[in-house]
Amino acid sequence: MSNDGLAAAATTAVEQCMALDAAESCVVVTDDKRRPIGEALYDAASAVAAETTILQYPPGDQHGEEPPGPVAAAMAAADVFLAPTTKSVSHTRARGDACEAGARGATLPGITEEVFLTGLDADYDAIAAHCADVLEQVADAEEIRVTSPAGTDITVTPGGREWHTDTGIVHDAGDFSNLPAGEVFVSPTDANGTYVVDGTMRPHGLLDEGQRLRFEVEDGYVTEISDDEIRAQVETAAEAVGRDAYNLAELGIGTNVGVTDLVGSVLLDEKAAGTVHLAIGDDAGIGGDTDAPLHLDGIVREPTVMADGEEVELPR
Repeated sequence: MSNDGLAAAATTAVEQCMALDAAESCVVVTDDKRRPIGEALYDAASAVAAETTILQYPPGDQHGEEPPGPVAAAMAAADVFLAPTTKSVSHTRARGDACEAGARGATLPGITEEVFLTGLDADYDAIAAHCADVLEQVADAEEIRVTSPAGTDITVTPGGREWHTDTGIVHDAGDFSNLPAGEVFVSPTDANGTYVVDGTMRPHGLLDEGQRLRFEVEDGYVTEISDDEIRAQVETAAEAVGRDAYNLAELGIGTNVGVTDLVGSVLLDEKAAGTVHLAIGDDAGIGGDTDAPLHLDGIVREPTVMADGEEVELPR
C-alpha cells in the first residue's frame, strides 16, 4: 500500500472521526507490528495538533490484555488517543479509565493496512444514522432472540444494561469507538441457547465454506465449544479468572453498509451490515461486570433478530 493511501485514511480518522483540534493533545499508541499505521496516524495528528506523541510497545499475548502502565497513563492524560495495536485494548481498564478521565479515543485492534484503507473509506454520517435506527428498535427490549440458517438460536437478556453505538464519530469528551466502525451492542446479563459462527473468528480468520464453530450457552456462560483452538484459549484464560473466562460478553449488530464482503478481519467483519456477532470473556469495558483477559468475537451470517417478538430491520 502506498504511503499516500495510509495518509488519506489517517486523515479521515483524525479529522472526520476524531475532529482533533489544534489546541488539543493527542497520543498514538501502537506496537512493533503496527508501526506503519501508527506513524501514519501520528503524522496526520501532528499536522493538526502540536502536542502529539506516539508510544510503541511489544505486542501483547492476548486480546484484552492491559497495556504497560506508562501507555495507560498517557492515554488518560491526553484529550484524544488512537490505538492501532495487534492485540485489542478496547476492553481494558486502561481504555475505560482514559475515557472516564475525559479522553476521547478510538482503538484499531488487529488493524492491517488493507483494512485501514477499506474501513476508513466510508460515510460515517450514514453509519451513525443506521446505528440510531437499530438502537431505536432494540433499546427497550427485555429479550433479544437471534437465529440463523447455520443453526444459531440464542436468546439474550440485556437486563437493563445500556446498549451502545459504535458510529466512528468521536467528538465529545469520554467518547469511544472502534475504527473501522459501525455496530450497536450490549453486554447481556443472561443468555441461553446456541450460536454458530460461520463468518470470521480468531484465530481462524474467515471460515471456509461449510466450516462452523458451535457454542452452547447456559445461564450466561458458554458451556461447550466445538473448536479445539478456541477452547484452548478460553481454558488458558480460565486458569487465571475461572468461570468468568466463559462469560457470554456481548451481542453486537453490524451497521456498516460499506462492508459488503467479509475479509477475515474481526475488526472489520463484525461491523458488516446484516451480521451479528457474539463474544466470550471480558465485558467490563462495555457495560458489564466481568474482568477476563480475553474477548473473542465470532460473526454470524444472515441472522434474524427479534426484539420482544418483533423482527428488527437490519441495515443491508
